[in-house]
Amino acid sequence: MSGTGLIEASYFLAAVLFILGLKRMSSPVTARGGIVWAGAGMVLATLATFFWPGMSNYGLMVVAIALGGAVAWWTGKRVAMTDMPQMIALYNGMGGGAAAAIAAVELFRGGEHPLSVVTLAVAGALIGTVAFSGSLVAFAKLQGLMKRSVRFPMQQVVNLAVLALAVVLGGMALFVHSPPMLIVFFLLALAFGVLMTLPIGGADMPVVISLYNALTGLAVGFEGFVLNNAAMIIAGTVVGASGTLLTQLMAKAMNRPLTNVLFSGFGETAAEAAGEVKGSLKPIDATDAGIMLAYANKVIIVPGYGMAVAQAQHKIWELAQLLEERGVEVKFAIHPVAGRMPGHMNVLLAEAGVPYDKIFDLEEINAEFPTADVALVIGANDVVNPDARNNPDSPIYGMPILDVDKAKNVIVIKRGQGRGFSGIENALFYADNTRMLYGDAQEVATKLIQAVKEL
Repeated sequence: MSGTGLIEASYFLAAVLFILGLKRMSSPVTARGGIVWAGAGMVLATLATFFWPGMSNYGLMVVAIALGGAVAWWTGKRVAMTDMPQMIALYNGMGGGAAAAIAAVELFRGGEHPLSVVTLAVAGALIGTVAFSGSLVAFAKLQGLMKRSVRFPMQQVVNLAVLALAVVLGGMALFVHSPPMLIVFFLLALAFGVLMTLPIGGADMPVVISLYNALTGLAVGFEGFVLNNAAMIIAGTVVGASGTLLTQLMAKAMNRPLTNVLFSGFGETAAEAAGEVKGSLKPIDATDAGIMLAYANKVIIVPGYGMAVAQAQHKIWELAQLLEERGVEVKFAIHPVAGRMPGHMNVLLAEAGVPYDKIFDLEEINAEFPTADVALVIGANDVVNPDARNNPDSPIYGMPILDVDKAKNVIVIKRGQGRGFSGIENALFYADNTRMLYGDAQEVATKLIQAVKEL
């Protein structure tokens, strides 16, 4: 087999590892192995590229890989689980930026290329650049660097004009090689990514991250065709397809079309549309809550972003184990959009060592809430708001929720009396069967553990 044949065979094997790795990531039991498999495929594809005919700049390649690998290793080890969504947004943006950079090199270089190749290069440049700048804005929002969404009059018209002009210049680039025009094209694409993400509320960030992940994969796949690189084509296609499916699933879990997520400004306007909830908040102390939990037959725990912020997952699992030792049946209920990224709560619970067979999604657990003596909600908000089921005037009406309000008793651990990330008041907190347990989730969990031990 020739050298090129060995490289292509390596790319094929890498692609198989990508696909098998992704398949294994579909289950928590095999997800860790799936990541290792996909990582091995990436290492193989990278090593094979060093032997590509005509390849040069080996020194720069080694330095870039060493620097990038060192930064990724250091940040990956240090990042807190609460910061994982913004790290994913940032890394995803880097992928889109890399695809755009590849396109920029090919487009600025010029030369004779088939029209189809140039078309894919331009499309990949546009999509990758939008994913890059949009992901950076998403990172800034999740990191707290941007405190609120930005809106201005005729914003969608301006956005459409910027996109249309970028598309026109991209179309001209198919036939005219003009570096100044290409610079304006990339600047417009960067601007559109920023403008599209600025008005999106924080509550919609899980969907936005999934969307940009899909765009990054698509851009990488396009540039794979430009470079005639099979590994990039397959990897980009797999990422683009899975990201698109995940985006659709996330939007479905919120019962909102993707256009509504991107263009409605839900995160800033929902509070105004929701109105006020009648009733009063009824507090409870940790001792009484501990007694209620300890003497229950079934407890369903619903984690949310409040658990992530407090890094309380280990204490919550310790509490669950104590309850099980007393004969209490304990289950965990996860909503698809709980937290700040897809699977956020699943990752936190897995880190704490919660067995996979105790974690249930919305469809599996909802029928059990009426038989639960206590539903313990930890920092979750919109995903347990009964207005989504009962109030046609609510902005989240029709959104599938966890039926926490149907439990015999509800205890909500919350840092304060403020509204959730989307700004909507939660009717669950005012229900007759709900008691509010205020405080940092980790501190509260510690008090609950002590209360149960003293019984």
